[in-house]
Amino acid sequence: MAAETAFETPWHRGEDAARRLAGVEQAPGGGGVRPFMPDQHRLFFAQQPFLVAATLDEAGSPTATLLAGGAGFVASPDPRTLAIAAVREDPAGRRMIRDAPIGLLGLQPHTRRRNRVNGRIAYAGPEGLIVRVDQSFGNCPQYIHPREVLFDAAARSDVEHFEGLDAAARTTVAAADTFFVATASGEGVENGGVDVSHRGGPAGFVRAEGDVLTIPDYRGNRYFNTLGNLVLEPRAALLLVDFATGRMTQLQGEADVLWGARDLPGAERAWRFRVRRGWRADAGVRVA
Repeated sequence: MAAETAFETPWHRGEDAARRLAGVEQAPGGGGVRPFMPDQHRLFFAQQPFLVAATLDEAGSPTATLLAGGAGFVASPDPRTLAIAAVREDPAGRRMIRDAPIGLLGLQPHTRRRNRVNGRIAYAGPEGLIVRVDQSFGNCPQYIHPREVLFDAAARSDVEHFEGLDAAARTTVAAADTFFVATASGEGVENGGVDVSHRGGPAGFVRAEGDVLTIPDYRGNRYFNTLGNLVLEPRAALLLVDFATGRMTQLQGEADVLWGARDLPGAERAWRFRVRRGWRADAGVRVA
Protein backbone atom coordinates (compact mmCIF):
# COMPACT_ATOMS: atom_id res chain seq x y z
CA MET A 1 0.00 0.00 0.00
CA ALA A 2 1.19 3.52 -0.75
CA ALA A 3 1.23 4.57 2.92
CA GLU A 4 3.83 1.94 3.78
CA THR A 5 6.86 4.06 2.97
CA ALA A 6 9.40 5.74 5.21
CA PHE A 7 9.34 9.45 5.99
CA GLU A 8 11.88 11.62 4.24
CA THR A 9 12.06 13.28 7.63
CA PRO A 10 9.61 12.89 10.53
CA TRP A 11 11.18 15.57 12.72
CA HIS A 12 9.54 18.87 13.51
CA ARG A 13 11.34 22.17 14.07
CA GLY A 14 11.34 21.78 17.86
CA GLU A 15 13.09 18.43 17.68
CA ASP A 16 15.68 19.84 15.28
CA ALA A 17 16.22 22.80 17.63
CA ALA A 18 16.59 20.49 20.65
CA ARG A 19 19.34 18.52 18.93
CA ARG A 20 21.17 21.75 18.14
CA LEU A 21 20.83 22.96 21.74
CA ALA A 22 22.08 19.59 22.99
CA GLY A 23 25.04 19.68 20.61
CA VAL A 24 24.32 16.32 18.99
CA GLU A 25 24.28 15.26 15.37
CA GLN A 26 21.14 15.47 13.29
CA ALA A 27 19.11 12.26 13.45
CA PRO A 28 19.45 10.37 10.16
CA GLY A 29 16.52 10.36 7.72
CA GLY A 30 13.40 8.83 9.17
CA GLY A 31 15.30 7.29 12.09
CA GLY A 32 12.97 4.27 12.14
CA VAL A 33 9.84 6.45 12.31
CA ARG A 34 7.16 5.24 9.90
CA PRO A 35 3.68 6.49 8.90
CA PHE A 36 2.36 2.96 9.56
CA MET A 37 2.92 0.12 12.03
CA PRO A 38 5.12 -2.79 10.94
CA ASP A 39 3.59 -6.19 11.64
CA GLN A 40 5.74 -6.82 14.71
CA HIS A 41 4.44 -3.60 16.30
CA ARG A 42 0.85 -4.51 15.48
CA LEU A 43 1.31 -7.87 17.22
CA PHE A 44 3.10 -6.22 20.13
CA PHE A 45 0.25 -3.81 20.84
CA ALA A 46 -2.28 -6.66 20.69
CA GLN A 47 -0.39 -8.46 23.50
CA GLN A 48 -0.45 -5.60 26.01
CA PRO A 49 -2.66 -5.32 29.13
CA PHE A 50 -2.30 -1.52 29.10
CA LEU A 51 -1.28 1.45 26.99
CA VAL A 52 -0.10 4.83 28.19
CA ALA A 53 -2.18 7.46 26.43
CA ALA A 54 -1.85 11.24 26.12
CA THR A 55 -4.03 13.94 24.61
CA LEU A 56 -4.89 17.61 25.30
CA ASP A 57 -7.21 19.05 27.93
CA GLU A 58 -9.74 21.85 27.38
CA ALA A 59 -6.98 24.47 27.62
CA GLY A 60 -4.69 22.66 25.17
CA SER A 61 -2.34 21.34 27.88
CA PRO A 62 -1.07 17.75 27.63
CA THR A 63 -2.78 15.22 29.89
CA ALA A 64 -2.13 11.50 30.33
CA THR A 65 -3.68 8.29 31.64
CA LEU A 66 -3.60 4.52 31.21
CA LEU A 67 -5.95 2.54 28.99
CA ALA A 68 -6.18 -1.04 30.28
CA GLY A 69 -8.09 -4.19 29.46
CA GLY A 70 -8.07 -7.95 29.29
CA ALA A 71 -6.29 -10.07 26.71
CA GLY A 72 -6.79 -8.72 23.20
CA PHE A 73 -8.30 -5.38 24.20
CA VAL A 74 -6.06 -3.78 21.56
CA ALA A 75 -6.33 -4.86 17.92
CA SER A 76 -4.84 -3.63 14.65
CA PRO A 77 -7.10 -4.29 11.66
CA ASP A 78 -4.60 -2.66 9.31
CA PRO A 79 -1.11 -1.07 9.54
CA ARG A 80 -2.50 2.43 10.13
CA THR A 81 -5.21 1.61 12.68
CA LEU A 82 -5.40 0.65 16.35
CA ALA A 83 -8.74 -0.34 17.88
CA ILE A 84 -8.73 -0.05 21.68
CA ALA A 85 -11.59 -1.60 23.66
CA ALA A 86 -11.15 0.60 26.74
CA VAL A 87 -12.26 3.98 28.04
CA ARG A 88 -11.32 6.06 31.09
CA GLU A 89 -13.61 8.23 33.20
CA ASP A 90 -10.78 10.46 34.41
CA PRO A 91 -9.87 13.99 33.18
CA ALA A 92 -7.55 12.64 30.47
CA GLY A 93 -9.88 9.89 29.34
CA ARG A 94 -12.80 12.28 28.95
CA ARG A 95 -10.76 14.33 26.48
CA MET A 96 -10.21 11.34 24.17
CA ILE A 97 -12.84 12.38 21.66
CA ARG A 98 -13.15 12.18 17.90
CA ASP A 99 -10.48 14.15 15.99
CA ALA A 100 -8.41 14.75 19.15
CA PRO A 101 -4.65 14.18 18.85
CA ILE A 102 -3.33 11.20 20.78
CA GLY A 103 0.03 9.72 21.71
CA LEU A 104 0.25 6.07 22.72
CA LEU A 105 3.03 4.05 24.32
CA GLY A 106 3.02 0.28 24.58
CA LEU A 107 5.40 -0.86 27.30
CA GLN A 108 6.12 -4.48 28.17
CA PRO A 109 8.17 -4.25 31.38
CA HIS A 110 9.00 -7.95 31.75
CA THR A 111 10.64 -8.00 28.28
CA ARG A 112 11.73 -4.33 28.37
CA ARG A 113 10.17 -3.65 24.95
CA ARG A 114 8.38 -0.43 24.06
CA ASN A 115 6.78 0.95 20.93
CA ARG A 116 5.03 4.24 20.29
CA VAL A 117 2.25 5.54 18.06
CA ASN A 118 1.16 9.15 17.49
CA GLY A 119 -1.97 10.01 15.58
CA ARG A 120 -5.58 11.14 15.89
CA ILE A 121 -8.74 9.58 17.24
CA ALA A 122 -11.00 8.50 14.37
CA TYR A 123 -13.78 7.19 16.62
CA ALA A 124 -14.56 7.50 20.34
CA GLY A 125 -17.49 5.85 22.04
CA PRO A 126 -18.50 3.79 25.05
CA GLU A 127 -16.84 0.74 23.50
CA GLY A 128 -13.46 2.42 23.17
CA LEU A 129 -11.33 4.19 20.57
CA ILE A 130 -10.16 3.81 17.00
CA VAL A 131 -6.85 5.58 16.38
CA ARG A 132 -5.51 6.55 12.98
CA VAL A 133 -1.71 6.26 13.01
CA ASP A 134 0.47 9.12 11.77
CA GLN A 135 3.79 7.98 13.25
CA SER A 136 4.98 4.61 14.55
CA PHE A 137 8.38 3.86 16.05
CA GLY A 138 10.20 1.72 18.58
CA ASN A 139 12.48 2.74 21.42
CA CYS A 140 15.49 1.13 23.07
CA PRO A 141 15.01 -0.85 26.32
CA GLN A 142 17.14 1.49 28.46
CA TYR A 143 15.85 2.44 31.93
CA ILE A 144 12.88 0.03 31.85
CA HIS A 145 12.56 -1.81 35.17
CA PRO A 146 11.48 -5.44 34.63
CA ARG A 147 8.13 -6.31 36.25
CA GLU A 148 5.12 -8.29 35.13
CA VAL A 149 2.02 -6.12 34.93
CA LEU A 150 -1.55 -7.46 34.68
CA PHE A 151 -4.96 -5.93 34.04
CA ASP A 152 -6.87 -5.17 37.28
CA ALA A 153 -10.57 -5.66 36.56
CA ALA A 154 -11.45 -4.50 40.11
CA ALA A 155 -10.08 -0.98 39.58
CA ARG A 156 -12.49 1.84 40.49
CA SER A 157 -13.11 5.05 38.53
CA ASP A 158 -13.01 7.54 41.45
CA VAL A 159 -10.69 10.51 40.89
CA GLU A 160 -9.07 12.66 43.61
CA HIS A 161 -7.94 16.15 42.54
CA PHE A 162 -5.29 18.30 44.23
CA GLU A 163 -3.38 21.55 43.69
CA GLY A 164 0.40 21.83 43.55
CA LEU A 165 2.49 18.92 44.77
CA ASP A 166 0.65 17.65 47.84
CA ALA A 167 2.11 15.32 50.47
CA ALA A 168 0.83 12.13 48.86
CA ALA A 169 2.16 13.13 45.44
CA ARG A 170 5.51 14.03 47.00
CA THR A 171 5.73 10.53 48.51
CA THR A 172 4.90 8.98 45.15
CA VAL A 173 7.59 11.01 43.40
CA ALA A 174 10.21 10.10 46.02
CA ALA A 175 9.60 6.37 45.53
CA ALA A 176 9.22 6.34 41.73
CA ASP A 177 11.64 4.53 39.44
CA THR A 178 9.43 5.14 36.39
CA PHE A 179 7.17 7.83 35.02
CA PHE A 180 5.62 8.81 31.69
CA VAL A 181 5.70 12.30 30.22
CA ALA A 182 3.09 13.75 27.86
CA THR A 183 4.09 16.70 25.67
CA ALA A 184 2.78 18.48 22.58
CA SER A 185 4.27 20.56 19.78
CA GLY A 186 1.38 23.01 19.67
CA GLU A 187 -0.96 23.62 16.74
CA GLY A 188 0.21 24.14 13.18
CA VAL A 189 3.62 22.45 13.52
CA GLU A 190 4.53 20.21 10.58
CA ASN A 191 5.16 16.64 11.81
CA GLY A 192 3.97 17.74 15.25
CA GLY A 193 1.27 16.42 17.56
CA VAL A 194 0.96 14.84 20.98
CA ASP A 195 3.57 12.44 22.31
CA VAL A 196 4.01 10.31 25.41
CA SER A 197 7.31 8.74 26.42
CA HIS A 198 8.89 6.74 29.24
CA ARG A 199 11.49 7.87 31.76
CA GLY A 200 13.18 5.60 34.27
CA GLY A 201 16.05 5.52 36.73
CA PRO A 202 16.87 4.42 40.26
CA ALA A 203 14.10 4.94 42.83
CA GLY A 204 14.15 8.60 43.85
CA PHE A 205 15.83 9.80 40.65
CA VAL A 206 13.33 12.68 40.46
CA ARG A 207 14.02 15.40 43.06
CA ALA A 208 11.30 17.60 44.56
CA GLU A 209 11.71 21.04 46.10
CA GLY A 210 8.49 22.83 46.82
CA ASP A 211 6.28 22.36 43.78
CA VAL A 212 9.26 21.98 41.41
CA LEU A 213 10.65 18.64 40.24
CA THR A 214 14.18 18.32 38.86
CA ILE A 215 14.49 15.44 36.42
CA PRO A 216 17.75 14.02 35.01
CA ASP A 217 17.79 13.52 31.27
CA TYR A 218 19.82 10.43 30.44
CA ARG A 219 21.27 9.46 27.08
CA GLY A 220 18.55 8.08 24.81
CA ASN A 221 17.76 7.45 21.17
CA ARG A 222 18.49 11.03 20.05
CA TYR A 223 14.96 11.51 18.73
CA PHE A 224 14.37 14.38 21.22
CA ASN A 225 10.60 13.98 20.95
CA THR A 226 9.94 15.16 24.50
CA LEU A 227 12.53 17.93 24.69
CA GLY A 228 11.72 19.04 21.15
CA ASN A 229 8.10 19.52 22.12
CA LEU A 230 9.13 21.41 25.25
CA VAL A 231 11.16 23.83 23.10
CA LEU A 232 7.88 24.84 21.42
CA GLU A 233 5.33 24.22 24.21
CA PRO A 234 6.42 24.15 27.88
CA ARG A 235 3.19 22.67 29.20
CA ALA A 236 3.41 18.96 30.00
CA ALA A 237 1.98 16.19 32.16
CA LEU A 238 3.71 13.49 34.18
CA LEU A 239 2.03 10.16 34.93
CA LEU A 240 3.45 8.12 37.80
CA VAL A 241 2.13 4.59 38.32
CA ASP A 242 2.56 2.63 41.54
CA PHE A 243 2.33 -0.84 40.05
CA ALA A 244 2.35 -2.48 43.49
CA THR A 245 -0.77 -0.68 44.75
CA GLY A 246 -2.44 -0.19 41.35
CA ARG A 247 -2.70 3.60 41.76
CA MET A 248 -1.60 6.36 39.40
CA THR A 249 -0.85 10.03 39.93
CA GLN A 250 -1.02 12.58 37.10
CA LEU A 251 0.70 15.96 37.44
CA GLN A 252 0.21 18.92 35.09
CA GLY A 253 2.44 21.95 34.83
CA GLU A 254 5.24 23.55 32.83
CA ALA A 255 8.78 22.39 32.10
CA ASP A 256 12.00 24.10 31.13
CA VAL A 257 15.13 22.33 29.93
CA LEU A 258 18.47 23.03 31.61
CA TRP A 259 20.68 22.34 28.62
CA GLY A 260 23.93 22.95 30.44
CA ALA A 261 23.11 21.12 33.70
CA ARG A 262 25.35 18.10 34.15
CA ASP A 263 25.51 17.88 37.94
CA LEU A 264 23.07 14.95 38.24
CA PRO A 265 24.80 11.54 38.22
CA GLY A 266 24.78 9.93 34.77
CA ALA A 267 22.64 12.66 33.19
CA GLU A 268 23.47 14.60 30.03
CA ARG A 269 21.25 17.49 31.11
CA ALA A 270 18.19 18.07 33.31
CA TRP A 271 14.77 19.65 33.16
CA ARG A 272 12.56 21.28 35.75
CA PHE A 273 8.84 20.71 36.03
CA ARG A 274 6.64 23.08 38.01
CA VAL A 275 3.55 21.25 39.26
CA ARG A 276 0.32 23.25 39.00
CA ARG A 277 -2.30 20.61 39.69
CA GLY A 278 -2.91 16.89 39.61
CA TRP A 279 -5.23 13.97 40.23
CA ARG A 280 -5.04 10.38 41.49
CA ALA A 281 -7.02 7.31 40.48
CA ASP A 282 -6.82 3.55 40.19
CA ALA A 283 -4.54 2.64 37.30
CA GLY A 284 -6.38 -0.45 36.10
CA VAL A 285 -3.17 -2.50 36.30
CA ARG A 286 -0.91 -3.89 39.01
CA VAL A 287 2.09 -6.19 39.26
CA ALA A 288 1.45 -9.95 39.18
